[in-house]
Amino acid sequence: MAEQSSQSKRVRPRDRKVAQWTRDYARLPGIPDEFIGDDGAPRAVWSRYFDAFAGLAPDEIERRFRAADRHLRDAGVTYRAPGDATERAWPLSHVPLLIDDAEWQQIAAGIAQRATLLEHVLQDLYGDGRLIAEGAVPAAAIAGSPEYVRAICGVKPPGGRYLNLYAADIGRGPDGRWWVLGDRTQAPSGTGYALENRLVLSRAFTDLYKSMNVERVAPFFEAFRDSLRASADRDEPRIGVLTPGPFSETYFEHATLARYLGFLLVEGDDLAVSGDRVHIRTVAGLKRLDVLLRRVDSNSLDPLELDASSQLGVPGLIDVLRKSGVVVANMPGAGVIEARSLLGFLPSLSRRLLDQDLAMPHIATWWCGQARARDEVLSRLDDFVIEGAYGPTVPGFSHSGAVLPAELPPAVRDRLRDAIATRGIDYVAQEQVRLSTTPVWDDGKLAPRPFVLRVFAAATEHGWTVMPGGFCRIAERLDSRAVSMGEGARAADVWVVSDHAVSTASLLPAVDNVRIRRITGLLPSRAADNLFWLGRYLERAEATLRLVRALSAPQRDPGKGPLHHAIERIQRLLISWGATSLGARAQTAKIAADALQSEEQFGSALSLIRAAQRNASSLRERLSPDAWQVITQTEARLAKPAEDEDAVTGLAEITLQELASFSGLSQENMNRAAGWRFLRMGRRIERAVNTARFARQFAPDDASAEDLDVLLTLVDCQITYRSRYLLAPLLAPVRDLAVLDPYNPRSVAFQVEELNEHIASLPSLKEGGLIERPQRLAVALQATLTTAEASALDARWLFAVEQDLLSLADAIGAHYFPHGASATRPEKLTGLA
Repeated sequence: MAEQSSQSKRVRPRDRKVAQWTRDYARLPGIPDEFIGDDGAPRAVWSRYFDAFAGLAPDEIERRFRAADRHLRDAGVTYRAPGDATERAWPLSHVPLLIDDAEWQQIAAGIAQRATLLEHVLQDLYGDGRLIAEGAVPAAAIAGSPEYVRAICGVKPPGGRYLNLYAADIGRGPDGRWWVLGDRTQAPSGTGYALENRLVLSRAFTDLYKSMNVERVAPFFEAFRDSLRASADRDEPRIGVLTPGPFSETYFEHATLARYLGFLLVEGDDLAVSGDRVHIRTVAGLKRLDVLLRRVDSNSLDPLELDASSQLGVPGLIDVLRKSGVVVANMPGAGVIEARSLLGFLPSLSRRLLDQDLAMPHIATWWCGQARARDEVLSRLDDFVIEGAYGPTVPGFSHSGAVLPAELPPAVRDRLRDAIATRGIDYVAQEQVRLSTTPVWDDGKLAPRPFVLRVFAAATEHGWTVMPGGFCRIAERLDSRAVSMGEGARAADVWVVSDHAVSTASLLPAVDNVRIRRITGLLPSRAADNLFWLGRYLERAEATLRLVRALSAPQRDPGKGPLHHAIERIQRLLISWGATSLGARAQTAKIAADALQSEEQFGSALSLIRAAQRNASSLRERLSPDAWQVITQTEARLAKPAEDEDAVTGLAEITLQELASFSGLSQENMNRAAGWRFLRMGRRIERAVNTARFARQFAPDDASAEDLDVLLTLVDCQITYRSRYLLAPLLAPVRDLAVLDPYNPRSVAFQVEELNEHIASLPSLKEGGLIERPQRLAVALQATLTTAEASALDARWLFAVEQDLLSLADAIGAHYFPHGASATRPEKLTGLA
């Protein structure tokens, strides 16, 4: 019996691990915690999670953490904090936020009710206006918001809704219930990051994820996609995600959503208004766009009727909305709901419009535009948190976020009091609430950290569909009252855990619903432009690397006779290309290092790779993770200074190999659609120009054998030449091989032949039967190269070919990458043949 009693008291190894992880974990005084309940015991859902988590060995846990971080890095998951000039790596917490299914149902019901209420409010504010006319909402509480778009008044939203996507930031209140901290109706962000968080953690902890019966998020995205499709006025609508561009704080998310939902990622300059419709500028002309999922603020959407300085929007978009020519989700002006001045009126509006009390309360809020509320706030100012009524900053304070009067210097506090008394409509007061906490993994143990959970709801024909999970932001400081993705913050996946098996639904359609297609859709002109220049920058970098390798090759001795002249030619070429500013008298090793890694020289290999990376960042929805990884790793390697001359040569060699791997990825993995052709055309144009320049520099009429040998090395034709001629380099054969040989993949003639093939495969914008200018130039150039003789290839002839190639590049840009009024529809002819 004693032995049995001893065994019953024996602690399981898993329990011992959990006890060690949570030894120092304690709820903050008066602050709700997700792991530890009000009774001081761990919540059941967390006990279940950590019991399964403890089944992993410590080394295995760390390995999976590293795998998650590696996936984020390789996939290029990034963001920009406000004010950042460069992107940051995505900081994902390795421990998810857990919510049991029963509690989640209450959250989802509260979010759906709130979304319904806000839709009714928007319909009235931009429609009949009864709420203001009957005194339910003061006019100043609405009109004071910069997000109130007067141009939308009286406009019925195409598709029937002002809100297609709604989000609310919530936290657990001091009473244990979930409270709304703020509404997001402008262009709610976070769905793409929530999706990426889920992909990373579910892959890193596959068995744990499955055993916890986590509700899938794919049905939410499917419902959202289907609802946007149904909102259009034709069966197969074209949908675009409108992004401010690659410098947006959340551009990665925009690209993720476009790729996952199968939408086009567009910028304002990609779109044009023609007639009563919005069109996309594509390489095949203007194509109608039916639905626009916007990630651009309302006031920037139309420079004709809203902010005239905006370069992010589409001139004439508001007028198209009036004519029901396009669905915009969310409707311009929906952001007025985010004004804190409205919060205090929502409980009464819910009873008025829905005949219901709010299921999920929000922080008690006093809008100081009303005398009674203002007097109460001023009477006990130190008890409140002061926020701006209509924006992220408090008027009179430069920093973003709330102000605590009790912590202000007396003079500043008095100034705030006077401002509230003088112009109270600009301020709201809220009760002081500390954020609830959730566990994070910190150096092998668990620690509580404040968090905010953003929950999303999509409007569908069956009502509001709430994403089971969301986007969780965790602060590092324990006294945080708000969390933004800035310094020290991290994100977390959100698992809604069920007691029973969950559906493994995917966004992929059912097999029997798929209509077979062999085309990948339209290619916007901007994307084609970026692909074209991505190819050009990569090829230009390769040419610079070949020059650096030839210059720094260890077997070359610049003190030897004729070879010295070849070295000087390489140096002059690097200087003329902007790869180095060092004079010809500088040491060869220094010139090579400068041309390879200089951050100041626009033509250095590092600068060119960074230029390619900028273009690639605008193509995130079109590039595979492998292709993006090659570019980012190449840039990172080049950015590390080489220690000596041998390291410079080795780095140039490795970088050339990496560029070859990117070329292989594009050649073997990209569909042979228009995007692939523009990428290849960019490389062909640049390679032809560079080869012609190499030939002009190293194959003049008085070229030495060493000069010709350098040319063969630069165009990678040493083996081919020796196998053909078994002779030392001679001028005419080398010229023919480098410039005129259509079978040599490095020759100018080969590039032009490939360009002709690509251009002929692109859509024609005219139907008159005449070839268009890019093809006309390419055909003429091919004829010139086909009929030329190697003996006639002097410097003047080669320079003329260079200029023709550059003219061809300009013609391709003007024809397929039009901007402004030059973007027109494909020409349609009428009449009898």
